Amino acid sequence: MKKFKIISVIVLILALGIGVYFFFFAVYSNGYRVGTIIKMSERGVIFKTREGQLHTGGVTAGGEGGLASTIWSFSVERGSDEILDKISKAADEQKRVKLFYQEKFYQWAFFGDTKYFIREVEILESKTEAKPLIEKKTESDVEHEADQPSDENTMF
Repeated sequence: MKKFKIISVIVLILALGIGVYFFFFAVYSNGYRVGTIIKMSERGVIFKTREGQLHTGGVTAGGEGGLASTIWSFSVERGSDEILDKISKAADEQKRVKLFYQEKFYQWAFFGDTKYFIREVEILESKTEAKPLIEKKTESDVEHEADQPSDENTMF
């Protein structure tokens, strides 16, 4: 009977340990979001957490037919100074970012206000460079066009 009690206590301690690990550290999902940083703050009285908001662009229909912007809230773990520096740089330069995150199963107030914790930041370069609407043709382009047969007067 004594052996059964010892085994039961060991199993109970292992189950409790697995449960604590699961609730504190297990990751539910991984992913990324793209947008512009609109807010970064440090919050909390005893446990300071770093919280931010990302504007992902676009609008969604509100409940009464109005429009609402798409804002995504996230947290940054303590000790992630490199991530905070990149976020700050992107916000200062008003650049779009790709935030890679891990979603936890449960949100603990002393870790952060959200279940989404940033793991990596990629600052995106603008892909929309100003291109001329009308391309200027050189003399050699005009000469080559003259040599080509024209399709203007054909029926097919």
